[in-house]
Amino acid sequence: MSATRLSDDARQQAQPTWAALFVSDLHLQPEMPNTAQAFLDFLQTRAHQARQLYLLGDIFEAWPGDDDLDDPFHARVAHAIRDVANQGTAVFWIAGNRDFLVGEQFAQVAGLTLLPDPFVTTIADQPFVLTHGDAYCTDDTAYMQFRAQVRMPQWQAGFLALPLAERKRIIAELRAGSRAAQKDKTYEIMDVNDDAIDAVFKETGARIMIQGHTHRPASHLHMINESRHVRHVLSDWDLDSTKPRGDWLAIDDQGRVHRYGLDGSVLTN
Repeated sequence: MSATRLSDDARQQAQPTWAALFVSDLHLQPEMPNTAQAFLDFLQTRAHQARQLYLLGDIFEAWPGDDDLDDPFHARVAHAIRDVANQGTAVFWIAGNRDFLVGEQFAQVAGLTLLPDPFVTTIADQPFVLTHGDAYCTDDTAYMQFRAQVRMPQWQAGFLALPLAERKRIIAELRAGSRAAQKDKTYEIMDVNDDAIDAVFKETGARIMIQGHTHRPASHLHMINESRHVRHVLSDWDLDSTKPRGDWLAIDDQGRVHRYGLDGSVLTN
């Protein structure tokens, strides 16, 4: 995927079009070069048009630890994000189930801010709740048990103490096991639980949610105590398959949410 790159002078003169942009589930890896290039192009041609950019998890297919920043592929992505931050766009990161080991070293190199999940913020005078989404797939009990284990600080400290090569081997085994397990699970089990989502809306007071994780782009209406709440789900990105896909969400200065394809086409929300 190619795009015209803006000069530094043009980017400095351009005024932000959007209050915020959102992407999720790029699953960046060297084996998917077209997808990686699409993200680099997005950073060059879209991200500078917003005052804020939110990366909502699984930006990388896997992240074994910040000491893997020496990898040329990882370094290239981090520095491309840093270029966006240097142009004045505030960049924020919520961990996904693939890259939850991203830490402060990566954040410093990429010029971004790490956020908790969920995160409530005000954009265009409206409260939004942002999440990767995997924490609310509560019907998938096996995954929830695994998630609870690997998010424990003690587990992470022990894992990061292992040699980098050993961590990569373990991650490869876990990914293979996850793919095998998913074959026996229905979409409904792997999707978020509506009651869990409604609880987040009630706890945060937000009426709009943006999430990733499920790879099922759509906008869902949740009626809670006769009040309208909307949950926007982002697509994953894949430009290396026979059926390319991907999207991004934008919030304008009136707080309206818009969905776009990677070519800039308007998609139905």
